[in-house]
Amino acid sequence: MELGGRTFSFGDTYDSIITVPDCFVVAKNKIGTAHGEAKLYLGSKETMHNFFGSDGFRANCFLLKQDLVDFLIALKDEYNQPSFEYKGSDNFSSLWNERMKMVDNLPEIIYFSVSDQNQIGGPRGYINSEDDGYQIVRTLALPLASYISVMRVVDRSGNSFFYWKLFVDFDAIANKKSQPLVLTYGKKNIVPAVVTSKVDDKKKTSRGRIGQDKYREALLLECPFCPITLVNDERLLTASHIKPWAVSNEKERVDPKNGFMLSPLYDRLFDQGFITFTPEKNMLVSNWLAPKNCERLSLKNNTYIQRLPLDDKRLVYLEYHRKCVFKG
Repeated sequence: MELGGRTFSFGDTYDSIITVPDCFVVAKNKIGTAHGEAKLYLGSKETMHNFFGSDGFRANCFLLKQDLVDFLIALKDEYNQPSFEYKGSDNFSSLWNERMKMVDNLPEIIYFSVSDQNQIGGPRGYINSEDDGYQIVRTLALPLASYISVMRVVDRSGNSFFYWKLFVDFDAIANKKSQPLVLTYGKKNIVPAVVTSKVDDKKKTSRGRIGQDKYREALLLECPFCPITLVNDERLLTASHIKPWAVSNEKERVDPKNGFMLSPLYDRLFDQGFITFTPEKNMLVSNWLAPKNCERLSLKNNTYIQRLPLDDKRLVYLEYHRKCVFKG
């Protein structure tokens, strides 16, 4: 990795994603009434110290401007039509423009440091910082709709730096949008888009993804097997969206060109942005997936997937996936 004239090599990734709690973000992003001191919970102290440094550490970190731009682009629909009741949701559309302008004025690399909050007793590990980079994360991160991943990289002198990146939690947004909604008009409550099915002689009611059965059927006609494993048993295949369902419009959600049929493991990897594909049908593997897990899964970067069904329409959706979903 070449950044600002310096060469970094990959060290490791933090064992788990870092959840963005309500108490961490700025006031307009909050969903509840949590206050707090902007400290961020990273997991157990043991895990945190093994990754960032010994007790009392001060870690050198950085963000990339382009990552922040991509993050805001991926979240634009959430700003225009919020899934959660953010404190500033009444003005979220203009807030997106304001924050994008702020990011546009940032340097290409934003350096900052975080400090171990070892004065807090107990086994839970926390960090905090007053640096601008840390405050940018607090400003842009949305609780429930986003999360943070951290990668340790090493320069030629052996010094460790920690690369922070914000990601959109498309699953959380989709799950929220799929929940039953009650719209109140006067004294009447209307529950839209409700699907009722019978399971074990009991009625199960939920707000489902309307049209997804037809989407799967249409996709199977074009992609009757997983292009990676070549498995063709429909019971073992998942109709995976290229542009996530959560940020697709109604037409895109049922467009078979916005999908691949994938085996469950590869569906999960693709859905979570750990793999993607190039227009030349090469599979790209994210650096945010630990090397040991890549070995266990036999994932190799730039593997050619000969049977990947690509056409002009899928390439457009795939460009969105590489830019906004893939953890590159």
